[in-house]
Amino acid sequence: MMRRICRSAMLVFGLGVLVGAPLLNGLAFAGDKHVAEAVEHARGAASHGKEGHADACVEHASEALKHATAAGIKNPHLMEGIKHLTEAVKHGKAGHADACTEHADGGATHLAEVK
Repeated sequence: MMRRICRSAMLVFGLGVLVGAPLLNGLAFAGDKHVAEAVEHARGAASHGKEGHADACVEHASEALKHATAAGIKNPHLMEGIKHLTEAVKHGKAGHADACTEHADGGATHLAEVK
């Protein structure tokens, strides 16, 4: 009787691992995809800002901010990147392309460090 209970418990545990591991792994990949998109848009924002295009800097920084917040992972670099992107949007909307560029670049740097 005890052997049957142990076998059943091991079977349930094994099935849980087989089903749960890919699901959790898929969630990690979704976060990675959002972070990669956020880095790409943040770099695009910095590039446009360097050319003096505050409006385009805001568009890319806003998109980067959406992806960074959608990543749904806890990481100090992600949080710092979000702060920089928020500042980039704020300064870009005020027409300060140089400050938008600086913060977008800082956001891209931090987001690239997210592991």
